[in-house]
Amino acid sequence: MKRTPIRGQTITVPDYNRSPLPRYLQVAAAIRRRIEEGHWGANEKIATLAALEDEFAVARVTVRQAVELLENEGLLKRIQGKGTFVSGNVEDKRWLRLDLRWQSLAKTIGANTPHFLKVVSDAEPPSLGEDEGRPAEEYRYLESVQSRRGVPFSFACVHVAEHVVAMAPDRFAKEPSISVVATLEGLDVKSARQSFVVAAADTRTADLLKIGIGFPTADGHLVVTDSADRVIYYGNIIYRGDCVRLDIDLFG
Repeated sequence: MKRTPIRGQTITVPDYNRSPLPRYLQVAAAIRRRIEEGHWGANEKIATLAALEDEFAVARVTVRQAVELLENEGLLKRIQGKGTFVSGNVEDKRWLRLDLRWQSLAKTIGANTPHFLKVVSDAEPPSLGEDEGRPAEEYRYLESVQSRRGVPFSFACVHVAEHVVAMAPDRFAKEPSISVVATLEGLDVKSARQSFVVAAADTRTADLLKIGIGFPTADGHLVVTDSADRVIYYGNIIYRGDCVRLDIDLFG
């Protein structure tokens, strides 16, 4: 970190070399967070480009790239001769509460209708970890994007055991697969384990979720096994980082 005097003050600016992301993405992330935390409200003017340039100790072109990225995301809007403003439709986007309990998770995801993507029929089987269970004989590979109010918020890549899909093929063709697995009568679920990592959107994810490359994401990995320790569901779900809130009952 280094310190730079700004308008008679001394503030700390980031060491951009600590991140592999381009500087404009780092600056955009900082501005995005301020908006999400209410530092600038809806329709409020943000700091000038010159002020942001001084504060973040970057070139003017870097600030412009960051602002343009947030404009494309719909978070900012520029008005000729007046400056840059927060969009009027900014709301608390962290509506997606994942409390990490099996039935609650399935209910939350199942409340939305997925848009299934076209995938190749010969997709590779899931690469199971040593402690995740033993593989089923055959899997159905599915990709889908889920949206809320027309805005995509998650991208799922899942493998479901074929014998499980055969139990309710119509449901698997129109509902989120995890909600089907969780509510399917006659299916004996033994365990369900989920982990999350904080990541950033790659090119394809950014395109599908309508966000910028490098936009923060919460990447979930969920594995479900049956009573015979077979992995019947193996999924990787990428959520927009600005809509997820993890809610964990430590005594649950």
